[in-house]
Amino acid sequence: MSEIKIIPVTDKKLLKRFILLPERLHQTDPAYIAPLHMEREEALSSKNPFFSHAEVQFWLAVRDGRDVGRISAQIDKLARSLRPDAPGMFGMLAAENDPDLFALLLETAANWLRQRGMARMQGPFNLNINEETGALIDGFDTPPMLLMPHDLPYVAQQIEALGMQKAKDVIAYLYDMRVDLPDSVRRLLDRTLPPGLKVRPLNMKRIKEEIQNVTSIFNDAWSQNWGFVPLTEEETDYLSKSLKPLLHPRLTSLVERNGEPVAFMIALPNLNEAIKGLNGKILPFGWTTLLWRLKVAGVKTARVPLMGVRRSAAKDMIGSLMPYLMIDMVRREGLKMGYTHIELSWILEDNMPMRRMIESLNAKPYKTYRVFETAL
Repeated sequence: MSEIKIIPVTDKKLLKRFILLPERLHQTDPAYIAPLHMEREEALSSKNPFFSHAEVQFWLAVRDGRDVGRISAQIDKLARSLRPDAPGMFGMLAAENDPDLFALLLETAANWLRQRGMARMQGPFNLNINEETGALIDGFDTPPMLLMPHDLPYVAQQIEALGMQKAKDVIAYLYDMRVDLPDSVRRLLDRTLPPGLKVRPLNMKRIKEEIQNVTSIFNDAWSQNWGFVPLTEEETDYLSKSLKPLLHPRLTSLVERNGEPVAFMIALPNLNEAIKGLNGKILPFGWTTLLWRLKVAGVKTARVPLMGVRRSAAKDMIGSLMPYLMIDMVRREGLKMGYTHIELSWILEDNMPMRRMIESLNAKPYKTYRVFETAL
């Protein structure tokens, strides 16, 4: 078999090849949706604030002059400042179905991490736990939603065959918004809200302040979760600016208790539904198609990438109702806007309080992603 060469990605031309490779690998996969090239170019560059607290390297694998694989390795200095034993990461893994190729790609990432003092490697993360997490192991027959990964079935199989162990599974739930909340919850929500409790959409005129609130709540709510790394204000500000064309106040909800923001939920239109068939391209006519699908035809699906309740507020009965209050508000407004389904993702497999709450809505787990790990 021909020799495989591993090439570090060092310029924009190589980065473009790195971005385009999955489109060839998935050309017969009906569930694959190519991300927008311009979005990927920005997300995989220093414009992404993750790079301000991380060291990142990308590689391409080339055989007979053809790109056959890719991988990244990352060290998150913010994570290691909180947990000195935080692992190094690999991600962006895509390759032809060849065990030798997968072995070489993963060993390339492992060596790079090992040389920098890492004792463990986890992944895939594209590029960190607050972005795309895990390799798809269940749910290959449906397209990924906005900011979620999608893999061919052999990817996780090849990782596992190389001896990497399961670290954690994360789950995506699909909720039919046309189904009302459970009767027991509906009776509680239909009562007058307790004094001092207010549920409202995000105020787009004060979006900077609102983003600060969201960041603070998110970091408090999930601080005890497996693998947690706080969002910086720069990251949430970058996310809000990147997704501003999609951010609609009617698909957001914020709970105040005695004037203090204590919980939030943000749903975003599923951009992937709108860009299907564009092959990652906006120019020359993609903008017209995209705007028509978003503004005229409308998309029917949305995803909740960000949600949280302050730990201090989640301890009593009112706190346990806050997720339902927010979901109900977004659900009612979303139905008026033409949405039918919403993805709640991702959820840790062992976060049983969150899973029970979501399953009480009759939401169905429809995709599972696995994070692998190995000692270096």
